[in-house]
Amino acid sequence: MENYTIILLIMALMIGVSGMADKIKLPVPVLLLIVGISIGFMPAMPAIGLNPEIIMLLFLPPLLYDAAFNISFKEFRTHISTISTLAIGLVFITAAGIAVIVHYMIPGMSWPLSFVLGAILSATDAVAAIGITKGLRLPHSTVTILEGESLVNDASALVAYRFAVAAVTGIAFIWWKAWLQFLVVLGGGFLVGLIISWILALALRFFRHHDMVIISLMLLMPFVTYLLAEHFNVSGVIAVVVLGLGMSRLSREKFPQSIKEQSRHFWDVIIFLLNGLIFLLIGLQFPVVLKKMSLTQVWPYIGYAAMIALVALGIRMIRVYLQQFDLQRAFNGKRRRTRISEEALFDSRTSFIITWSGMRGIVSLAIAIGLPATLENGAPFPMRNEIIFLSIAVVLFSLLGQGLTLPWVVRKFSRASAHPATNTPENTPSKY
Repeated sequence: MENYTIILLIMALMIGVSGMADKIKLPVPVLLLIVGISIGFMPAMPAIGLNPEIIMLLFLPPLLYDAAFNISFKEFRTHISTISTLAIGLVFITAAGIAVIVHYMIPGMSWPLSFVLGAILSATDAVAAIGITKGLRLPHSTVTILEGESLVNDASALVAYRFAVAAVTGIAFIWWKAWLQFLVVLGGGFLVGLIISWILALALRFFRHHDMVIISLMLLMPFVTYLLAEHFNVSGVIAVVVLGLGMSRLSREKFPQSIKEQSRHFWDVIIFLLNGLIFLLIGLQFPVVLKKMSLTQVWPYIGYAAMIALVALGIRMIRVYLQQFDLQRAFNGKRRRTRISEEALFDSRTSFIITWSGMRGIVSLAIAIGLPATLENGAPFPMRNEIIFLSIAVVLFSLLGQGLTLPWVVRKFSRASAHPATNTPENTPSKY
């Protein structure tokens, strides 16, 4: 009963804070983080332990499905070069860059442990960026790049994390086997998502006259798809993304308007609640991990976290601007094998907005908390508390630092008038 009461209080707090955010002109995710940290330090507040598997299952499938369902497939295909560069290449570059800095900066951090921390913090969370920039009239192309990146980079980060943890446990790392497994994980997830999409399409056609059954199936299947893919040790993230893309196409072509309207309102409520809970829970976790650190470690490790956040941001900035120049060269015909359309290009101001939107979030938190407590031989996992503390501190630095300034960055650097495809009513695609 006590846990039930705490859950209700957290839900009520999240709804109230979300409503107050507009009144005091603060982004909802940022205000939820601040409130979560403040509440977590209250003596009467019990420590809330999070099960990483439940967090991944509860939050990832519906959020990924919703983002994939609502993304413009045409623009996704137009920006596939940039999306794949950020979601795959940049993830591994960031993991390696953080690992190098951490290994030489933090005493006792071995190479395998450094790569574990790098993998945890390698993926960005576009849910935070989109939540903070909502209503700031970002061009469709920028939103597509940010959402498209987040749909794929979680899978890349999870694969990198598995290899890094395996290295800590003493399993030999072989490059060709790692890449083969990476392709199998992504390809298997794609296949699972494709099969479930086909089965769900048949079921929806069979129940086409039962609105509640259709809506219920569409709510249930992201979770089923994620669990099924993870059961076969392939990417549940990719499987849910493929499912969302498939259902989006089916919805536009086959669904009657009544079902679209009901689905849209239903999913809006679900996503609102999940997004709010994510950031409140992240804030609540900081006091919990802080209490597990010795007083002599706290301030040095806060400094380490700030440095890691800056390094990650710097790596992202370099790669995004390089991508901008590569696209321009390809468009001008200076790269023989690659030609792109003019719509795939973006300018330096967009590059800066994409860079500044690269915040860490719920995936990094769940992966960090999910670190095994012991190795296979029964020994404690080395520096586990320190890695979790650094992960959550970096998430908070990126969300609070970039999150508080991102609206200003967007207003200053985004030239909405130069982009006809802005988020105006006549140009915004239907969600359902």
